[in-house]
Amino acid sequence: MLENPLDRFIAGFDRALRAVAGVQQGRRASPAENLAHAELTQPERAHAAALMRVNHAGEICAQALYQGQALTARNAGNRRALEIAAAEEQDHLAWSAERIRELGGRPSLLNPLWYAGSLALGFGAGLLGDGWNLAFLAETERQVEEHLQGHLAQLSAADERTRAVVDAMRSDEARHRDTAIALGAAELPGPVKLGMRVMAKVMTTVAHRI
Repeated sequence: MLENPLDRFIAGFDRALRAVAGVQQGRRASPAENLAHAELTQPERAHAAALMRVNHAGEICAQALYQGQALTARNAGNRRALEIAAAEEQDHLAWSAERIRELGGRPSLLNPLWYAGSLALGFGAGLLGDGWNLAFLAETERQVEEHLQGHLAQLSAADERTRAVVDAMRSDEARHRDTAIALGAAELPGPVKLGMRVMAKVMTTVAHRI
């Protein structure tokens, strides 16, 4: 892990450019790699592509959130945990981008906006202290896990490739949530959780279309 602040800044800037430009390279093979391509109807393909566009935009947000939180984390151990989770989220970016291409879709046109807004949120959460920083992370991952579970319910049962990607992402998000709790995440107030849900709803609704 990078301990020099300048090195962390340069690495973070590189991650930002790669995330927004859509040139992310996953470290782990896609969960869909060895699964057959299903014969999907055009509406099924279009719907799956739109769902994966939303998930890809969510992973853009996750990259920015983790970066902002890592920059302001006070505890070195917490910062390393955030950086490890961010690296795994990079796999999600690569997997979802690949699946979008396979389905004939495109990423959200607003990815730079999603990144900038989420970076500011992550930075602000980190300034509140590590307990609240981790609390924000834990609640984010909990809501994302629920969101991905909902996508699994909407996807065609025959679309094993998309389902494999979404399910693997869901499992990682649950583990990241558990890690944040184990590191001492506080419990966010109800109004904050509700506000996060509202912001997430706006992002997913817009990203589904744009």
